[in-house]
Amino acid sequence: MQSKERAGTARGVPEGPKTGDKGLKSGAIGFVDALVFGLATTAPAYSLAAVIGLVVVTVGVQAPAVLLASFVPMFFIAAAFYHMNRVDQDCGTTFSWATRALGPWAGWMGGWAICVSGVLVIGSLADVASRYTYLLLGFEGAAGSKAAVTALALVFIGVMTAICVYGIEPSARLQNTMIVMQVTALVVFAGVALFRVFSGSAPEGSTVPELAWFSPFAIDNGGALISGLLIGVFIYWGWESAVNLTEETTDGRTASGRAALLSTVILLATYLSVAVAVVAFAGVGTASEFADDDAILSTVAGGVLGTTLGKVVVFAVLVSALASTQTTVIPASRTSLSMAKAGAMPGLFGRVHPRFLTPHASTIAIGLLAAVWYGVVNSISENFLFDTLSALSLMVAFYYSLTGFACVIYYRRELFKSAKNLLFIGVAPLLGASLLSYLFVRSLLVLADPGESYTGGSLFGFGLPMVIGVGFLLLGVAFMVLWRIFGESRGFFGRRPGTVHPEVAEGKVRVEETVGAPAEEGRV
Repeated sequence: MQSKERAGTARGVPEGPKTGDKGLKSGAIGFVDALVFGLATTAPAYSLAAVIGLVVVTVGVQAPAVLLASFVPMFFIAAAFYHMNRVDQDCGTTFSWATRALGPWAGWMGGWAICVSGVLVIGSLADVASRYTYLLLGFEGAAGSKAAVTALALVFIGVMTAICVYGIEPSARLQNTMIVMQVTALVVFAGVALFRVFSGSAPEGSTVPELAWFSPFAIDNGGALISGLLIGVFIYWGWESAVNLTEETTDGRTASGRAALLSTVILLATYLSVAVAVVAFAGVGTASEFADDDAILSTVAGGVLGTTLGKVVVFAVLVSALASTQTTVIPASRTSLSMAKAGAMPGLFGRVHPRFLTPHASTIAIGLLAAVWYGVVNSISENFLFDTLSALSLMVAFYYSLTGFACVIYYRRELFKSAKNLLFIGVAPLLGASLLSYLFVRSLLVLADPGESYTGGSLFGFGLPMVIGVGFLLLGVAFMVLWRIFGESRGFFGRRPGTVHPEVAEGKVRVEETVGAPAEEGRV
């Protein structure tokens, strides 16, 4: 159906906000807001704190090189998101695009992977925000208490989910403030650390950066490079939430995709500067001591800025994790909304709040599932919670690579019309998807080893991270089959793969937004 208005248009009656096909508020946010959501979901401060020590342990001073190499497939997949969004502005992103290009079964699994990724990681983000809140306030006892951390984390999940329900505009205002806080803190930290290194005022053990630090070819051990790339999948993940907001963004056809592309570039600059600063100021030896400890940034920041100012970086990590707790709900909730509207999920998840114009049912469902998963898993073992994060890389690599392949296949008849199409719509997404597919398989092999598990446990002889990741994918297959047999799919599973219409590719007409919706006048 064409865009509609909630309020009457009779004379003297003010018009309500415009909504799109799924009932979401059109033009609620702009390009900058979408960019901020992409950055916030990635949680740059927390991501760096969580993995920089592990990267240094893996490749030493070549840590910046690994972050640079990890950026390449991410940017290539961001190009796929950009071009798919240009022809199909659907908040379900991978779900809708893979359905069009590869068929409903592939599309359903892509959407499932997005939803599961959110459920797996939201609790961990809230857990970090909770612990850092206590540390910032000086409550070391509470920070070391699992009960206290878990309780506050559950409160954070509830509050952030409520904000997502309340409206996208207040969410955007909150995120704009939070991203400025964390990025400013990281830039100041990196700048001061590098200044002290080059000026000679850094402590003993510091090292002046070299260009070789940025070269992946300087890493002699191929296995170490691959391991670093697997870590990179986690540290860059999340930028695509900008595209999940395409139906709520002004000029979403181009603005959302550009926001996703630019967010990956900003993340690259931020990650490289902080990684170089940490390695140069602290040295490989000190950084290696924090392989499984996200306190590395706060510890090094204390040496760089002093005890008092160093707490600014602690605050940045807190804000980063808290912001991502909220924004990570968005891709999962918008994807489940799109799936429900297409008949691929129960209609309950397709409900939009009549006042707030947000997918309140799916948002609340994702928040509840994340809280339950976190509460149960964390009560079993904190290490088990870490194993779920290891499994996250499988989900992310799966739906990212699916998007890249879908882009190439959907545009296949347009690729040779220009060199630009061939390079940016064909070659780049194909390379990105192929590399991520390889990393997916490599992750399976690595995580199959029980020794790679934080708990050291195994099931059926396989490591728990692999069991969790593959288990959720198989669970998705089971749900998909059950919905196909017993659900009211409204013909969703009868769809056939297609290719982009030439006029849609050229921007002359729009494709229908929802994969389950009939074509309309002016669309194909």
